[in-house]
Amino acid sequence: MQKVTILIPVYNEVSTLEQILKKVEEADFCGLEKEIILIDDCSTDGTKDIYPNLPYKILYHEVNQGKGAALRDGFKEATGDIVVIQDADLEYDPVDYKPLIQLILDGKADVCYGTRLAGGKPSRSFMFTHLLGNKFLSLLTNVLYGSTLTDMETCYKAFKADFIKGIEIKSNRFDFEPEITAKILKRGARLYELPVSYYGREFAEGKKITWKDGFHAIFALIKFRFVD
Repeated sequence: MQKVTILIPVYNEVSTLEQILKKVEEADFCGLEKEIILIDDCSTDGTKDIYPNLPYKILYHEVNQGKGAALRDGFKEATGDIVVIQDADLEYDPVDYKPLIQLILDGKADVCYGTRLAGGKPSRSFMFTHLLGNKFLSLLTNVLYGSTLTDMETCYKAFKADFIKGIEIKSNRFDFEPEITAKILKRGARLYELPVSYYGREFAEGKKITWKDGFHAIFALIKFRFVD
């Protein structure tokens, strides 16, 4: 394996995009060559003004479709041996990707998740409702799919490219997380979790996921248990 593709869905992140790209560039992805792909989901806050100065592949959506749709397009363009997901805000630190990727390089894992709830790493206090919702969704995942995940909703996911590219993603919005989790578990992926840091935002700081997305996630977990 010689290359890692970092997929970054972007929607209205003018205040954080350049900072997170700097962190991605500085991070060690186990010495692999980096391919960075940005997927702009119809930003309207000036984020697009940053792109002409960037040396990366950039995909554009003419209308806002959601994180799942952005990643679906990103997976199609990825040429790396390993594919990872990075949000365009500053909630996660790219330095945490190295141990996740190493498990794949060592031949032990097909997929690695970075859990915010295992302890051992800095983690900003969750809003109680967010923590309760996260734990419920992870519990529902474990009941439906016979797994032992602690953080199904985490952004940090690393995949062997030949494994993830065999999976069709249908969800357009934040229900991407339960769909991809359901499908990799149903395919018998060797899935590991490792702790990662979390510097969560509040809604006033730009956080976009809401309680409505939680209901979509529940529906997706149940749906994809029985259909594919």
